[in-house]
Parts: sequence; C-alpha cells; structure tokens
Amino acid sequence: MTNFPKTFGRPGRRAFTFIEIMFVVVIIGVLLAVAVPKLTGQSNKAKIAATDLTIRNTGTALKRYELTVGAFPTTSQGLDALIEKPSSINESQWDGPYLDDEVAPTDAWNNPLNYRSPGDHKKDFDLWSNGPDGQEGTEDDVTNWKKKS
Repeated sequence: MTNFPKTFGRPGRRAFTFIEIMFVVVIIGVLLAVAVPKLTGQSNKAKIAATDLTIRNTGTALKRYELTVGAFPTTSQGLDALIEKPSSINESQWDGPYLDDEVAPTDAWNNPLNYRSPGDHKKDFDLWSNGPDGQEGTEDDVTNWKKKS
C-alpha cells in the first residue's frame, strides 16, 4: 500500500498571509503611481505632435488651393472649401478636392481645426487647434504660428 501525505486541513497547505498580500498590493500601487503619469504625458505629447502634423498638412492643402484658385478660402468658406467647391468659384478654377478626407480636418481630440483668412498672426491664414483643454486662446493651443513666450 502506498503512503500518500495528508493534505487535508491547515497543516499541509501553504497560503499567503494578509501581510504578504498587502505588500504585493502596495508594490503594484507604487508601480502604477510611477508609470501612469509617464504614460499619460507621452499620450498627450503624441496627440500634440499628431495635431501639429495635421495642421501642417492642411496648410499645404490650403497653399495648393491658393495656387489653383488664386486666393485662400475665406473664413466663412472655411476648410470645407478644400473638400467641396465653393459656389463662388468657377469649375475651371477649382482642382480639388485638396484633402483626401471627405470631412474637414480635426485635431487629435476630434475637434475641428480653426481657420481664419486673412490671419491675425500670419498674413495669409491662421490655422489652429484649441488643444487638450478645448478652449481657444490658452497656452496648450496648437498653432501654425509661433506663440509669444
């Protein structure tokens, strides 16, 4: 007959104590406290960089529009003029669409880009995103002009 060790009951079982479990929870908490802010900051930086790239690409499309039409879209025509021919433009003048998308460009926070022509900051046009806070004129706006420090 084979002798099997008795594993029933407390003496033969090894379990984690409350202190050991709490120690693991504290370690996980410290790791999260260090890692999450770093990851959050990187995400925000990536969104700002993506929005800056969108603004540059849209600016290039606006310049192509100006080359073929002879003027930048008015503020009231907006960025939609890069996608659909404005009614004030002759068919022969318009060589669009100037953007691949079927809707006006948005920033990384899914808000439409702001456009003004002629610009207040640049001669031809101002193009900007309200940034992460969604409010115009704040420090986190992403613009096609250099902001004063």
